[in-house]
Amino acid sequence: MKSLELASLAPGKYIVAVSGGVDSMVLLDILARQKELELIVAHFNHGIRGDADEDEELVRQTATAKNLAYIYDKVRLGAGASEATARHARYEFLQRAAKEHGAKIVTAHHEDDVLETAILNLLRGTGRKGLSSLQSTEEIIRPLLAVSKEKIRAHAQTHNVAWREDSTNADETYLRNYVRRNVVPRLGEAGRAKLLEKIAAAKRLNDEIDARLREELAAQPNARALRKSWFIELPYGVSLEVLAAFLRANNVGFDKKTLHRLVVAAKTQTPGKRIDANDGRQLYVGKTEVKLTTL
Repeated sequence: MKSLELASLAPGKYIVAVSGGVDSMVLLDILARQKELELIVAHFNHGIRGDADEDEELVRQTATAKNLAYIYDKVRLGAGASEATARHARYEFLQRAAKEHGAKIVTAHHEDDVLETAILNLLRGTGRKGLSSLQSTEEIIRPLLAVSKEKIRAHAQTHNVAWREDSTNADETYLRNYVRRNVVPRLGEAGRAKLLEKIAAAKRLNDEIDARLREELAAQPNARALRKSWFIELPYGVSLEVLAAFLRANNVGFDKKTLHRLVVAAKTQTPGKRIDANDGRQLYVGKTEVKLTTL
């Protein structure tokens, strides 16, 4: 079996997130064959499993054997930590490393992850972006998104890639594990292809919607303000999309509850009101504009 074909990486410096599992160990095996890449192997120990130090040792030994730079961090989240908490801590580490080394991040997310994430986000009601949320960005590259887990395992076996199994992957109290073990396998090849087709279509539609939202925001008084009369007249669902794009453009984090609260306030509050948003920002409702201000 030849090496897996994956989305190409331009020559440069990359932080490769390697957990010790089969996905990231195969990714590292493939990338290490590309001599034009400067790789830094990054391992993060969440402090959730007692045997996690063995994962770290495998990754360290592999990086050393391949003559690659290696960085490592460890926290103690504890066995009860949620998937979201673990993910947040891991990405904080990777983003710090990327900034320090002037590199982009590469992760081993693959086709099965795309399917799992779409199903999970549908269940969670995350909105239009949830169906196509797992993709490469300018900061995080995911070159295995078109490669199935089955092909990744086949590569590992054919090329004698060592890896360790995460024992928590069998714990179906985690919703992702339940979807992975009980839902995705039941899709079959035809079902996988159909869902992937729907995900691709959702991404194309989202790209078109996002482009139109950028046009609308560019037509506003300035980057931190919306015309009040225009915003009030928008249908509620459209105003949610507009305000979400507005907040993202201004680097203001939000959840669904916060977004709904701010839209209602922008449409109904009398001029002069200030509503707490997030990240030390407020939404000021004026006579002609709704704008972001700093606390």
